[in-house]
Amino acid sequence: MNKLTASNIASFINQLDKKAAYNYLDPKNKGLIQIVEVELPEGPIKIKRWNPTKKQTPSSKKIEPISTEMIWRIANAFSPNQPINFDRVLAGSYNTRSVLESLLAHTSQFYYCYPGRIEDKGGTTKIKDGHKHLIWLPDNPHQQGISMKTETSVHISEIPSIDIYYDPVTLPDDILNPTIDVNIQKRHAQIQFLLYKIGYQLGYSTWIAQNDKGIKYQDKKFGEYEGIVSSLRNKNNLIGKFEEAISSALLIDCIWFKNGSLMPAVMEIEHSTGVNSGLLRMKKLYNHISNFKTRYVIVASDDDRDEVIRKANAKDFADLNTRFFSYSAVEELYALCQKRKLKGVTEEFLDCYMEPILVN
Repeated sequence: MNKLTASNIASFINQLDKKAAYNYLDPKNKGLIQIVEVELPEGPIKIKRWNPTKKQTPSSKKIEPISTEMIWRIANAFSPNQPINFDRVLAGSYNTRSVLESLLAHTSQFYYCYPGRIEDKGGTTKIKDGHKHLIWLPDNPHQQGISMKTETSVHISEIPSIDIYYDPVTLPDDILNPTIDVNIQKRHAQIQFLLYKIGYQLGYSTWIAQNDKGIKYQDKKFGEYEGIVSSLRNKNNLIGKFEEAISSALLIDCIWFKNGSLMPAVMEIEHSTGVNSGLLRMKKLYNHISNFKTRYVIVASDDDRDEVIRKANAKDFADLNTRFFSYSAVEELYALCQKRKLKGVTEEFLDCYMEPILVN
């Protein structure tokens, strides 16, 4: 069997002991999972999940479904001996994706693994520790009901297929922060400019933080580029009617507006040490416009993903339902915009790049 179907996956999970409680693959998640029912042939799979460290019990939790659509998307992603990353396959969608991943890992043909990640810096290629993947090994089954790790010689390339070239960035003296490495500040400005360029290509107008408008890129100030919002007090910028919201938004790194009636994303570009400050700025804005539909996004280095997830899941920031937009994803989307000149895509297209990171 070289391809899986939803029926295969539903059948595999249906063979697990429904009286047992199963652990998540992430050791930091102390929750437990129990299978209530599997509707054959293709699902849904009904489960309960609870966290005993929080004094929760299965009797107090509601039954949740793992949808047939989700099962099919995962089935279609698998090929023998090829690791897959659930979050990438599902584009961060579905709040039960970690449940399905964990249950599948407890069936006999699936293992979890950490394929090496190829990284290219300064012309030097290195193999770094990779992220957790699931791998289907139908010819090498393990004991049913337990999850097992396997080694793999597969390497995952995250080197962009298109090189991104940055022109020199000039940081005026009144913007330079002597307490932060200048290269970090320049990297911040580079990513900020890419966000503007992505927004411009997608037909958005872009707010750049008031104190960053004097940064020069290609010898031109950020604030002088076409499509940059000059003032948030313009009523066409959606929040222009709300003085307290305007005050809260002034120093936010990047906000996209569309057609004067939509706000696709509010974004803070952060190094790992600054994640809290970015979350606090977005939370302050959220408190004034909580009824507005938008995405609250932390943009950061790929290596800072775990730290962003940890801090974004603090109780004070749960309302933001924060998303993570990695530098590599920014560069990938920018490259796609430049190569294909994207037009007419829906807002939901952004969800393919902005990963929801709120832990259920």
